[in-house]
Amino acid sequence: MDDCQSHAPAPAMQTPLHAWHVANKGRMVDFAGFSMPVQYTSIISEHLAVRKSAGFFDVSHMGRLLIRGEAAMEWLDRIVTCRLSDLAVGQVRYGLVCNEQGGVIDDVLVTRWPDAWGLVVNASNHEAVVAWMMAHPVADTTIEDVTSSTVMLALQGPEWWRVVQSFLPESILALPYYRGAIVAKDGTKWRISRTGYTGEYGVEIVAPAAVGEALANSLLQLGAVACGLGARDTLRLEAGMPLYGHELDEQTNPFQAGLGRSVDLSKEFYGCKALEALRGDVHAPVRVGLILDGRRASRQGDQVLDGTGIQIGRVTSGTFSPTLERPIAMAYIRREMAVTGQSVSLLVRDTHVPGQVTGLPFYKRQAR
Repeated sequence: MDDCQSHAPAPAMQTPLHAWHVANKGRMVDFAGFSMPVQYTSIISEHLAVRKSAGFFDVSHMGRLLIRGEAAMEWLDRIVTCRLSDLAVGQVRYGLVCNEQGGVIDDVLVTRWPDAWGLVVNASNHEAVVAWMMAHPVADTTIEDVTSSTVMLALQGPEWWRVVQSFLPESILALPYYRGAIVAKDGTKWRISRTGYTGEYGVEIVAPAAVGEALANSLLQLGAVACGLGARDTLRLEAGMPLYGHELDEQTNPFQAGLGRSVDLSKEFYGCKALEALRGDVHAPVRVGLILDGRRASRQGDQVLDGTGIQIGRVTSGTFSPTLERPIAMAYIRREMAVTGQSVSLLVRDTHVPGQVTGLPFYKRQAR
């Protein structure tokens, strides 16, 4: 017999800062199964705060894993595409987890902490990555999932260092980009890394869940602006950074996405044989940037057309750029059309909008 009972959708999960977001008038939305703030004031004002000064985001929905054991590096080395053998203690590297066909299961950050190997994964792929690892186990290794017991706050912007200098040691201010360190605070471990997803310098702080609200309040009091996921999306798009489910999925390989630098084919990992063959594929569409005329922004799924009106690709992400003050987009288009300056048009809500292909990123931070 068919089950005719109605089932209410599962309630959204909450980060340890959920009550803080509500108290600070965050507009909450469902994102990857979590109740998250999309904005507090406006996306544009939060975006510009990060570009001009400093803003912070609750990214506690992202998965945080610690891998330990004598064979921990060996295990991770077979899971991720990037090289780990030369990773120094405290160093962070961007990599991908691929299936056997070379499609992307997730994009991740790997850190060689002094006491463990760390893996930060996307919220929507948290379970998939853990399941993939457990399906390919290595003896004498363990995974500790610290997602629910910690908070993760991303402080980003050119003035990030002014905000943290009162409560983090000078050694953190001196850390190079894509490096991390463990800081002892009140008998607990805080894992600090010079990473982010906005195109600006900053830090990502993983601390015990119990101190999350106090940390967020401190950041506010020290002049950082609370920012939601809306600004995080416009910032990452300007920086040309891919988002899983838009620019990345299991039907897309890293070379199409322009992420070949994160694939080390000199080592053995799951999907490497498929990627060896896909590296020379000249028929697969490739990721490009698009700049549009006018002020109408495109959205995921909009068609990209050539000068004769033939479809050559589809938009994966689009927005109106607060920094550039014009619409921008990322898309996958036919390789032969992926030439900077190439004229195209986009079918945006039944309207043809002229544009042109451009390189990525759209925005580059000023050197400090």
